[in-house]
Amino acid sequence: MPSAATVRRSMASISSSMSIKSGISLWCPRSPSLDSHRCSLINSSSFHRRNFVVSASSFANENREFVIVGGGNAAGYAARTFVENGMADGKLCIVSKEAYAPYERPALTKGYLFPLDKKPARLPGFHTCVGSGGERQTPDWYKEKGIEMIYEDPVTEINAEKQTLTTNSGKLLKYGSLIIATGCTASRFPEKIGGNLQGVHYIRDVADADSLVSSLAKAQKVVVVGGGYIGMEVAAAAVGWNLDTTVIFPETHLLPRLFTPSLAQKYEELYEENGVKFIKGASIKSLEAGPDGSVAGVKLENGTTIEADLVVIGIGAKPAVSPFDKAVSLNTTVGGIEVDGLFRSNIPGIFAIGDVAAFPLKMYNRISRVEHVDHARGSAQHCVKALLTAQTHTYDYLPYFYSRVFEYEGSSRKVWWQFFGDNVGEAIQIGNFDPKIATFWLDSGKLKGVLLESGSPEEFQLLPKLARSQPSIDKVKLQSAASVEEALEIAKASL
Repeated sequence: MPSAATVRRSMASISSSMSIKSGISLWCPRSPSLDSHRCSLINSSSFHRRNFVVSASSFANENREFVIVGGGNAAGYAARTFVENGMADGKLCIVSKEAYAPYERPALTKGYLFPLDKKPARLPGFHTCVGSGGERQTPDWYKEKGIEMIYEDPVTEINAEKQTLTTNSGKLLKYGSLIIATGCTASRFPEKIGGNLQGVHYIRDVADADSLVSSLAKAQKVVVVGGGYIGMEVAAAAVGWNLDTTVIFPETHLLPRLFTPSLAQKYEELYEENGVKFIKGASIKSLEAGPDGSVAGVKLENGTTIEADLVVIGIGAKPAVSPFDKAVSLNTTVGGIEVDGLFRSNIPGIFAIGDVAAFPLKMYNRISRVEHVDHARGSAQHCVKALLTAQTHTYDYLPYFYSRVFEYEGSSRKVWWQFFGDNVGEAIQIGNFDPKIATFWLDSGKLKGVLLESGSPEEFQLLPKLARSQPSIDKVKLQSAASVEEALEIAKASL
């Protein structure tokens, strides 16, 4: 006997087919050129749903009202929001290149890389939406909610006029509204300089992480290329495996997009105390192969070669806009798909969320593209609510970044910092990293951004309030604070 979800999907498929044939749709995303936010019943041939006469068997997906392309954080949180609004069952289809239901991707460079005897994270433990305290959405959860999942079959072609997608396996999919949540792909070294050698790793998904864990178990000398988030987190993990670890990057200090030189020095000293070596200001000429064809070393432009049997490349990521770059407008400055404050692209009925979206950062009045789990969650929820309800207010995101390293069992010092706001203006550093340290960014007397290491829950909760309020702060008084706690009290009083 068919399940209730199967029956509902079958009914939805019939309903979808009838809707397309009649040219009538009950749901239509707002067009940028229209003043009315939503319509409850409108002739689709003159709006977002084109008037196509098709048979139900022409398309591979049963659920066609809403289609999400991408299976990462943003897709998982979007799915939850569809469910909360009663619009998932028999209506929502998710198309993913991965073999797994959406999961909390930050775990891949944190808990997933813990040594095998130190309780590493594994699926199904970190499916969305556990990262924000929500329900664990396993594959069974999607089935129970009537959400159609298509795994390991990336979209390779879009026809925006016909509102169809083609997947790698040749499936033809139909959509009423399309949400692009394809995220990013790791930036890679060219093959000609050894970027694809055995033992060279990039990390974006579970398969990458599994391959890296397998190599960590056999490695002796690890070289991490890149001094950003990935580099810092992978290097900390390698310490847990007791491996000889070297981090190479072209800048003068760690995480230069956020850290000040003096703040970076504190973290660099901690890593060095754990045996990590840094080679700063270095350019890489090539990755060298050994007799067996696997990576054996990293050759620098100055002629030096650093021995390595495992190399992890963490040099950034690129928005995964293909194949949608042929249909929607891209932002040439920050990259990604250009959207408005409701995540609508320039093509009616097509939205973009998460890492791939170039959106208006309202509080700083600039276009931004944010590669962070917090934005993936927030943009997904805002987009779906705007699509399904009368919500018209634009997305008002507060930039937030964090990192947690050395958290495995037996670690002598756990590191957890959070940053909110904008790191512009003059930086004022308070504290000695014992374990707390804080940096406040002041511009024209106003607090613009704040970073705190090893704060209490109450202190961490204060940070977004400060960054969003941008209070005027007495610089001299702040600089004279004898402790991080005192500095935070001074800032809090300014609210």
